[in-house]
Amino acid sequence: MLPIRCAKSLPSVKLTLPIGLRSFFRALPSRTLSTAQSTRDGRPFRLAVIGSGPAGFYTAYRAMSRIQNSKVDMYEALPVPYGLVRFGVAPDHPEVKNCQEKFEEVASSPNFTFIGNVSIGTKSDHPDGGTIPLASILRHYHAVVFSYGAAKDRSLGIPRENSKGVYSARQFVGWYNGLPEHADLAPDLTQGEEAVIIGQGNVALDVARMLLEDVDVLRKSDIAEHAIETLSKSKVKRVHIVGRRGPMQAAFTIKEIRELMRLPSVAFHPIDTTLVPEDIRSLPRAPRRLMDILLKGSPTPPSRSQKSWSLDFLLSPAAFLPSPTDPSRLAATQFTRTTLSSPFDPNAYTLPTNETHTIPSALAFRSIGYQSIPLPEFAPLGIPFNDRHGVISNDGRGRVQHEERSADASMHMGRFPGLYCAGWVKRGPTGVIASTMEDAFSTADAIAEDWGDERVAFLNDAWRDVGGWDGVKGEESGIGGVRVVDWEGWRRIDAAERERGARVGKEREKFTRTGDMLAVLG
Repeated sequence: MLPIRCAKSLPSVKLTLPIGLRSFFRALPSRTLSTAQSTRDGRPFRLAVIGSGPAGFYTAYRAMSRIQNSKVDMYEALPVPYGLVRFGVAPDHPEVKNCQEKFEEVASSPNFTFIGNVSIGTKSDHPDGGTIPLASILRHYHAVVFSYGAAKDRSLGIPRENSKGVYSARQFVGWYNGLPEHADLAPDLTQGEEAVIIGQGNVALDVARMLLEDVDVLRKSDIAEHAIETLSKSKVKRVHIVGRRGPMQAAFTIKEIRELMRLPSVAFHPIDTTLVPEDIRSLPRAPRRLMDILLKGSPTPPSRSQKSWSLDFLLSPAAFLPSPTDPSRLAATQFTRTTLSSPFDPNAYTLPTNETHTIPSALAFRSIGYQSIPLPEFAPLGIPFNDRHGVISNDGRGRVQHEERSADASMHMGRFPGLYCAGWVKRGPTGVIASTMEDAFSTADAIAEDWGDERVAFLNDAWRDVGGWDGVKGEESGIGGVRVVDWEGWRRIDAAERERGARVGKEREKFTRTGDMLAVLG
């Protein structure tokens, strides 16, 4: 537990806020923006966490362990928790989902409340879900952590990006993992034998593996049943994983590339060795291991395999080309060849050439990154969001910041009392669960430090219990007819999914419709 420092008398803290939040704070109790005048020892600390993925759970865990008598309410738009652990991790990577055991431990605390099937500030994606204004949340907590992840794709901005046969990797991953939002994606994998994946990150490799893996292997995982049916009919035999730069600048990890290399009876087409240093022994350990794997290739050569894949380097997407028989359907993907400023420099940048390269492909996926979006109430409340980078403006430790003017008219960054962020909406859509944990701990530590310093102001009067979820419920009549799912409700859904899975010899069979999830609860 974090020892709380006491202070009998401290100077006032002057806060300059954007107009939107100024008007909001005026409606709060008069001591909201004043400096703490007495100890916070023994007073409940009310924290709202928006989003129930790894960033949200790890922030909750750390905050509850460091702040004495803290109470955390976690809001989730879906009836089920875990975010990308449930809907983003590849189904054939069950070991990655072991973090759910820690999250279950967090949720079992009497000081934790899960509030599922409730969106914050944005209308629910399904008719049975509830919506609560962000302003209502701000009125009933000392602090709020935004950890709602990334719900949008980055687009390529090239011709015919909306052709039939062109899919977002994010949507495809959500589809085979049973995310209700993408349950109806219905990708057509029967139009040709070649597929193109634009992007060379781990998500791109996950997509390639799903297309190339033996369906009977996938049947034993928690992959959605509709995905098994579609993949069993797939005609895809050759997958191109395409990137603008070279192998020395690749974004995928050793673990992911090794796993693709080891797929039984699936061949890897050798890379252009001129893109690899002649003596890889001079490289640092990580890139040396990676180059070694790429140069060795797969145990099965392309000449002896029905399925194969390749890493196609130095190609920048230019256009999706239409089928001559159906202009709305994809026939090929056109690329512009690129060169590197320095082929063996990990930070090399690309330069376009006048050459083009076309890959026949009736199927293409763009896998160039996810992107967070602001909640609708951010703008009127003056909460800054960097649209270009898809992050909430923060100090690097999760304290939400805004520009404010000093007495000498100079501009500097000031903090919003009680507003924090964690995960992808804080630092962008990069990293794995381990790095997300570290990031979440950093945010929670910042919250604990601020709560321990009585000069730091929070959203509401830090000397009283502001009510949390009970206060929100009493204020929001709009959720009266909504089935709010608590943790026990999630456990009943979880048990029903496991029972469904046991009937077909797998760990679980997910519900892919929110209505079906809620039906379990009666």
